[in-house]
Amino acid sequence: MASGDQQFPPQKQESQPGKEHVMDPIPQFTSPDYKPSNKLQGKVALVTGGDSGIGRAVCQCFVREGATVAFTYVKSQEEKDAQETLEMLKKEKTADAKDPIAIPADLGFDENCKKVVDQVVKAFGQIDILVNNAAEQYKASSVEEIDEQRLERVFRTNIFSYFFMTRHALKHMKEGSAIINTTSINAYKGNDKLLDYTATKGAIVAFTRGLSLQLVKRGIRVNGVAPGPIWTPLIPSSFDEEEVSQFGSEVPMKRAGQPIEVAPSYVFLACNHCSSYISGQVLHPNGGAIVNA
Repeated sequence: MASGDQQFPPQKQESQPGKEHVMDPIPQFTSPDYKPSNKLQGKVALVTGGDSGIGRAVCQCFVREGATVAFTYVKSQEEKDAQETLEMLKKEKTADAKDPIAIPADLGFDENCKKVVDQVVKAFGQIDILVNNAAEQYKASSVEEIDEQRLERVFRTNIFSYFFMTRHALKHMKEGSAIINTTSINAYKGNDKLLDYTATKGAIVAFTRGLSLQLVKRGIRVNGVAPGPIWTPLIPSSFDEEEVSQFGSEVPMKRAGQPIEVAPSYVFLACNHCSSYISGQVLHPNGGAIVNA
């Protein structure tokens, strides 16, 4: 993938959340080295932001592990990615799983999150795994550039939706269920160019820890994943061409990760016989960066 110091061809997308099908190269959401073993057979999983990037890879691993999967996407902006993901999931699903569904939604609002959950429960009757993954980010060189409208938009997508999705999904989750929240390496090391995004990711870490304590008596585990630099549509839609070409070179492995290198962390945390004694924790697939806290 890398050539000298250049990780990727220079490229730029003008709007978020970005489109996977026009990226060069296309992010790797699957691998012949991944060997499923029915870890999630009979489970129903709901993944927000599942049409592309990390979410797509998570959905793909989940269906290969036997789960029935529903995912959300942004209407009109992610239609092609969502359709491609849906078709891929249908081909990969196991025989005893139901056909996956894709649900367009702006998750920044409580009523929309309720509609998503209701649609999943109507289709599948239950929710066993909730992956809160939807996110957006924008650059700013100074806190003075971040106005109220932008701050509210980023917080609505990145953390409000986690609260809203969780509170509605919990009505349909039983003992043994799992909630997995996507945070970021930026919550631990900080990022001066993505201040509002970084703040939401810190909130997600705290949300994960507090919620895990709240739900432990119900037998529902809550954990998080904090990816480092991963090649997803957020990257060319957030940064300029030069930054994109160098993306990922700052970590010890000197490269960006691929979504398929992150998705198995979600499988591990979703699977009870893999992680039944783990709650309130965060996994760090980040290319070797050392983080604390």
